[in-house]
Amino acid sequence: MTRASLNTTLRRLYILLGVLLVLSLVAKFKAYVPGLAVLGIDGPLGDLYEYLRDMSLLIATGGVAYLTNVFQKRSGFTESLEEEWRGIVRTKATLYTFCEKPFPSTEDYLAAFSAISCTIDNMRIVYRNVGETDRLIGLYPYAPLHDMRRALQTLDPRKRQDISPEERKLVRDAVLQAFYALRETFLEELDLEEPSRSMLATASRRAKQDGATLRALRLQEQQSRKAETDAASRTQVDELLWGLRDAERAAGQKR
Repeated sequence: MTRASLNTTLRRLYILLGVLLVLSLVAKFKAYVPGLAVLGIDGPLGDLYEYLRDMSLLIATGGVAYLTNVFQKRSGFTESLEEEWRGIVRTKATLYTFCEKPFPSTEDYLAAFSAISCTIDNMRIVYRNVGETDRLIGLYPYAPLHDMRRALQTLDPRKRQDISPEERKLVRDAVLQAFYALRETFLEELDLEEPSRSMLATASRRAKQDGATLRALRLQEQQSRKAETDAASRTQVDELLWGLRDAERAAGQKR
């Protein structure tokens, strides 16, 4: 279920709930609403109020069950979308690696083509084609993936062997351009937000300092003393690990 479908469903549910609440309110206080008795609908309103009151538990239960089903569909959709995006990223990396190889083989090409082909077909479990009907195929929802495929097919070593590094570089740039264009649109459906604690400065450093709390240092010292009392039973592995730890500590003190 896409974000637009979810919002439409919730909007309809809110409207229905609002109508029921208004009707219940009018029916409850019908004696204070002028004109209802003249119109002759005060009696049916009273019956409606009694009916809504008797059915309130069933209405609430049905509403909760419906919302649960809606959000489960949305959760399953976003999980499929995230998995598809991971596949797209892996495919982009595969195509980029192929273009960067100085002498890519036929096996390398087939692996790259298989990756982009699987990514294109896996989109079928996430979206249907745009404009697809019972009689029409429609249009593939994300054309940049086919741009990647077509660009890659120009480097097929089975068709010609005189592929220059400049051609591979051009295809690499085309793959990256298509990927960046796809990323701007594809990820919008995931409702991503800015991080609450971002790191935007170049060459950022960690804010925390070396060390630990006094309690942790005391506990480490107790465990170290216990281990040192068993020095006679140390194995070569123990000697290696203790030596590496002492060397790391010495290097840290020098810094």
